[in-house]
Amino acid sequence: MIEFLFLDLDDTILDFHKAERIALSKTIREFGVEPTEEVLSLYHGINKWHWEQLELGKLTREEVLVNRFGVLYERLGKTVDAVSCARAYEHNLSIGHYFLPGAEESVAALSKKYRLFLASNGTASIQKGRMTSANLYRFFETVFVSQEIGHNKPSLDYFNACFASIPGFDKEKAIMVGDSLSSDIKGGINAGIKTVWVNPDHKDCGEIKPDYEIEALSQLEALLERLG
Repeated sequence: MIEFLFLDLDDTILDFHKAERIALSKTIREFGVEPTEEVLSLYHGINKWHWEQLELGKLTREEVLVNRFGVLYERLGKTVDAVSCARAYEHNLSIGHYFLPGAEESVAALSKKYRLFLASNGTASIQKGRMTSANLYRFFETVFVSQEIGHNKPSLDYFNACFASIPGFDKEKAIMVGDSLSSDIKGGINAGIKTVWVNPDHKDCGEIKPDYEIEALSQLEALLERLG
């Protein structure tokens, strides 16, 4: 029987892509670049590569947060104070939240039946700002943000730190729920707990095999009830 639910935040509960687009567009416009579709697409490619390097342990979080803007402006043939740009983006991102359809209601319902823990690879100041803005703290027993723990999903060190801080924790009664195969699902597998992949676009999971798959968080409660 499942008792401990680890939920990812971005694109599992909150619509990160919408928040990101709004915050990114505002930031780069403030720093002299018009946020065209071409520019935004270029940023997304750069950003994806940087986060992949973080998961592989090849870059630090600070390097990711700052260098992605330096690389973007370099590719555009412009100069920028990458540190200031990164800080402005963090501020703009932390003040906005947009729930995925049905997610708020689902989290509220789940919190009445299970012990909920947020498991995020995001930056602490950003995630805490968005959690506060969305009034989500009331549903979670503990919020685990990788920047504060000192390790990132999917590392076993991240999950072990989470597990060690939970009174009465039982790995056999735990499950990790998230949209990222490389951090959420692989992380859950590394930690030896069950996994649920949130896959709204019906992507192929490839070599990383989740235990279960849903299209949206709104389907999780029914799945857990079937598991007993």
